[in-house]
Amino acid sequence: MSPPGPQDPRETLTRLPKALQFPLTLFTGKALPGQAAPGWTPTLHLATALSSVVAGVLVGTLGYALGGGWPLLLIPGWAITLHGMRNLRMMTYHQCSHRNMYRRRKLDRFIGHGVSSLLIIQNFQRYSREHVKDHHAAGHMTLKDPTVQAFLVSLELHPGMTRRRMWRRVLGKLVSPRFHFAFAVSRARSFWSESARSEKVCALVLYGGAVAATVLTGTWPALLLIWFVPLVPLFQVSNTLRLCVKHTFPEPGVEIRHGREYFSSLTNAIFIGDPAPSAGLPAGRRLAAWARWTLRLVFVHAPCRYLVLTGDTVVHDYHHRYPAAPDWANYIFARQQDIDAGHQGWPPYHEVWGLVPAISHVFDSLSRADAQEYDINRLKAVSKRELFAAFDD
Repeated sequence: MSPPGPQDPRETLTRLPKALQFPLTLFTGKALPGQAAPGWTPTLHLATALSSVVAGVLVGTLGYALGGGWPLLLIPGWAITLHGMRNLRMMTYHQCSHRNMYRRRKLDRFIGHGVSSLLIIQNFQRYSREHVKDHHAAGHMTLKDPTVQAFLVSLELHPGMTRRRMWRRVLGKLVSPRFHFAFAVSRARSFWSESARSEKVCALVLYGGAVAATVLTGTWPALLLIWFVPLVPLFQVSNTLRLCVKHTFPEPGVEIRHGREYFSSLTNAIFIGDPAPSAGLPAGRRLAAWARWTLRLVFVHAPCRYLVLTGDTVVHDYHHRYPAAPDWANYIFARQQDIDAGHQGWPPYHEVWGLVPAISHVFDSLSRADAQEYDINRLKAVSKRELFAAFDD
């Protein structure tokens, strides 16, 4: 008999009290076998995302208005606002583009127009068309895929680079004013070009009104700090890190580039957290292990889950198997239910634990990828600015 494999990190957490199991499922992104879905709805996700944006703005405004040491409230305000923005983008806008939010075309389009106008991202019509045509079709993870183009052109990563070099390049861009300025300009261009009249009008009313009101009242610095900090640099950092875990590159020499086996191999679930410390450790070492586990939970994993791998992004592999799943709102539980049912007609799911290991996993796949297949010189008429529109899926 072969030795047993490592225990599932989520299973180790079942040693914690039963009352913590549902919160741990939400935090890690992985449900337990047979765990019942909570009955979430699209409206709940939309409402909580908008509420998060409003709450973050209110917290930031309070800190700015009180002065003294209270401006420190800007930090949690930014985090709460960013969380709501990312959920609006990664769940609401994404599902609307698949006509799967409410499964009502006009309503989904109306919501999509509102989100694009608020966040200044690629306009709804173009995103919907390119996302389905180039990201969910035969061109997935080829030079036609905007995700691949973003890696090669915008992040300047290519096959043969070491993992360490890729990390240095990406981290360098995340702190580069030039990178963020180009990103922001490209977002505005990709929003305005081909956008519907309703999107343009909504954006002009929202931002024209906000700028005019704050300039007239002398409160424009508050607008910059409270709204534009999470909207531009923080949103773009989260966006870029999310890009780096979306999909792996195919192994060189793979000849069959179609079918469920192939496409499922390009997407992993990204779960958050560490295994629970072993119950067999001596008391002193066990206490130290739990202290370390708690510190990592709070200061490493929580920011990753709350600010980068928000909402259903942890189980993106389920979406690529079932892009029009009617129960998408219960994403975590729907994936586990599919596993419990034997993932009919599909190969087993894959998973990686932790944001940093997940990024390294993708970088390693790009490092091994076929240099000729992913030769940047084969790209035709590519605009760097437009490529930033491809950073989300």
